[in-house]
Amino acid sequence: MESELKDLNSKPAKIQQPDPTHDDTSSKDDRPLLKADSSSTAAANIHELEKKFAAYVRSDVYGTMGRGELPLKEKIMLGISLVTLLPLRIVFGMSLVVVYYLICRICTMFSAPNQEEEEEGYAHLGGWRRAVIVRSGRFLSRSLLFVVGFYWITETHKDSANTKENSKTEGTHQLEEQERPGAIVSNHVSYLDILYHMSSSFPSFVAKRSVAKIPLVGLISKCLGCVYVQRESKSSDFKGVAGVVTDRVREAHHNGSAPMMLLFPEGTTTNGDYLLSFKTGAFLAGAPVVPVILRYPYQRFSPAWDSITGVRHVVFLLCQFINHMEVMHLPTYYPSQQEKDDPKLYANNVRRLMATEGNLIMSDIGLAEKRIYHAALNGNNRLPSVLHQKDD
Repeated sequence: MESELKDLNSKPAKIQQPDPTHDDTSSKDDRPLLKADSSSTAAANIHELEKKFAAYVRSDVYGTMGRGELPLKEKIMLGISLVTLLPLRIVFGMSLVVVYYLICRICTMFSAPNQEEEEEGYAHLGGWRRAVIVRSGRFLSRSLLFVVGFYWITETHKDSANTKENSKTEGTHQLEEQERPGAIVSNHVSYLDILYHMSSSFPSFVAKRSVAKIPLVGLISKCLGCVYVQRESKSSDFKGVAGVVTDRVREAHHNGSAPMMLLFPEGTTTNGDYLLSFKTGAFLAGAPVVPVILRYPYQRFSPAWDSITGVRHVVFLLCQFINHMEVMHLPTYYPSQQEKDDPKLYANNVRRLMATEGNLIMSDIGLAEKRIYHAALNGNNRLPSVLHQKDD
């Protein structure tokens, strides 16, 4: 990717500028914290946090946390949608989930799930069973997006000319073309990201072990071949998230029948205009990755799941007559030997490429700052406990 990185140097990604009124060289513990003295102080500090943690700030008609004062026209449209669109979409959406559950149940009958380490799934199935699970899963995922209001999804595939130029000889290029990517890396804006990727490539995900026990969704996640994470495990042979993910990425890279892993290296969702620092989990295996950038253009309600509760977000989303999604597929990124030896360098270079091509602003904040911002929005009395929580 040498020539591609040269292009990036000539076309630098946007970086969130620090607030000139603060010294950003100080540690996180020195950042100004919210005071619980008065409401005016709280309001001022929240405004200050919005500038500092801009990646999580909503700017749609519904306002912060979806609790803003709506114009009369919006109230009327929302009222109409609540009694028409909302119930219809819930019924049709649940029907699609049940249908896919039944398909998965039939395809996995008389088959035992894989029980290796943090895996308990049916991704190892082959033949007609796997074909039915994948094809019906992709079709029904796209159908569910259609029911939710994503009638058209604009997809752009970037020309791989730059990737071809990186190969100094024809033999090198042919060798790269034969290498199968081990993972898809995507920016994370909403839970809708998962539905799109299911409809596009049907990859495996990382999920909490409790997901496997959720009615309907549990079996579906097993058919996806999800990696289940149990963070509280104390066993001596427990690999942790990074170890399990690395093994799966490496397996997908070398085994053409294994599902690729989809990873959101930011570790949390943003408002869609920013790209946070990347965790190295997707890059530890040194396998090629496929960068994908998702955007959700909006006029009234933003589909981004940033600073709004899940139930409120789902209700408002289903009440929008039309929702929009734009997807940019970048060429497969083949790491250099230096990047394979240094996963952090590999992650940073892919992040810079995605930020440049997707016109995203790079920001170095993370989940800890998101918790601080959410705590501030929900009341200062909850802030101290959040400040002492460590990032996952």
